Amino acid sequence: MGIEATGARFAMLRNWLVLLAAWEVVGRFQLVAGGALPAPTAVLSRLWVDRADYPPHIWATLEGAGLGFLIGNLLAIGAGAVFALFPAAARLGRGINIMLFALPPIAISPLLVLTLSGMTPRVVLAAIACYFVTMTATVTGITQADGRMVDLVRAYGGARWKTLVLVQARSALPSILSGLRIAAPNAVLGSILAEFGGGGRFGLGVYLLGSLGRAEPDRLWGIGLAATLIAGLAYAVFSLVAYRFTGATKAVTMPATPPGAGGDGRPFWLNAVLTLGSILLPIGLWWLLLILMGTPAMIAKTPAGLFEYLFLLPGSGEAQLRLLHALAQTLPITLAGMALGIAFAFGLAIASVVRPGIIRTFMPVALVTQTMPLVALTPLLVLLLGRGPSVVLWITISVTFFPAFVTMAQGLSLVPRAALDVPRAYGATAFVQLKLVSVPASLPYLFAATRLAVPRALLGVMIAEWLATGTGLGNLLNQSRGYLDYGMIWSVAVVSVLISVLFYQIVVVIERQVLARRGMRAAE
Repeated sequence: MGIEATGARFAMLRNWLVLLAAWEVVGRFQLVAGGALPAPTAVLSRLWVDRADYPPHIWATLEGAGLGFLIGNLLAIGAGAVFALFPAAARLGRGINIMLFALPPIAISPLLVLTLSGMTPRVVLAAIACYFVTMTATVTGITQADGRMVDLVRAYGGARWKTLVLVQARSALPSILSGLRIAAPNAVLGSILAEFGGGGRFGLGVYLLGSLGRAEPDRLWGIGLAATLIAGLAYAVFSLVAYRFTGATKAVTMPATPPGAGGDGRPFWLNAVLTLGSILLPIGLWWLLLILMGTPAMIAKTPAGLFEYLFLLPGSGEAQLRLLHALAQTLPITLAGMALGIAFAFGLAIASVVRPGIIRTFMPVALVTQTMPLVALTPLLVLLLGRGPSVVLWITISVTFFPAFVTMAQGLSLVPRAALDVPRAYGATAFVQLKLVSVPASLPYLFAATRLAVPRALLGVMIAEWLATGTGLGNLLNQSRGYLDYGMIWSVAVVSVLISVLFYQIVVVIERQVLARRGMRAAE
């Protein structure tokens, strides 16, 4: 076994050396887009030349991302526990949860800079970027705890919170750590996007903004590499923690009793009230926060002010047409990118089970595509791929597949070995084992991954449109910022949230139907 592991490491090292050598040749001879892909040695050389510039920028980004990571994940784990234990609270808070994850950072960052001071905009965006991922992972882990252990604690008089501490929290630890691994790069990206939106003298986003337009791709790649190293280190830390502490938390049997499969026993009228509350609560919170902050009405559009902008003013008709035209450009590419990203993630998750060596080789590339800030990567991709749909698809897939892959791979890895003994005893191949046992057993994680991918696909498309293609909602947002058209900025933000919520709800409906037929319950 040791010889095989050593051979796999050497093979991975050999592959990377070949890749770096080919990259060096391509960069040195400027074989791609006239030097848009600089050689690795050129990037490292530029990093050395600019070494005095990086410390204050890196520290500012770490400060915003670190504090946002801490706050966002603490809130996420606490909220996830409440939602898992109290389904009514999950139903009531669903609107706010999806709204927080679906809010496009590029839309709200200038608004946060205008209404908040200091590092607060960076911290807020970093926390928002972490919250939904970790909250969903917490709910999924708790709700998939071994039902027999839960029944045992309850039989001895254990209350709901005692059951959470003794059984469900331990069962959820692998899922939570998986969420934290995804949240770490998200926090870095959130902080950089806030810096890119304005505010502050230091930060990698500020440094990047000042470097755009200078025709210096080696510096842009250097900034991207610095962000990648920060996020990759955070990912590695939580991967190490997961490796050291989750072995004892893996269930040794499949959950025997479905945790409330089917309905939850609430009467129809109560479900209707909770659903209505989940819709009205984000609107009420939106209104309340603007009142408490005292933001000028010209900048901060309340629901009533946004309705007036879109339907009652003399220019409302033109605003509607612009919004609908941009929406028609964004939706098709979003659906295509989301489908390709999820399919790619599922294929990699399957490969991680059948051929682990493939994942060991591919994971560094996946980390680079996830952690390198899109605002740095997009201009380079435009030089490489042009401004057509291909660059939008590439960016959308890159921001969609990684969290989906990690969640899917986590679900497949948690399938107990005992559950695979029967098909193995009958001589089933690895693919037959996956088809009959592993994939059906990990369906809650597969659907959780899909729900995570839905809002990210739209965000990826909007970032590409904003920086590259000059079409769709992202471009409309960029133009509106230049014209100080705050009504349209709020309109684009609200429409993007509504689209994400609609896609999310479609996935939830499909998830409930599939899992109900298999005697499992979907996470709220």
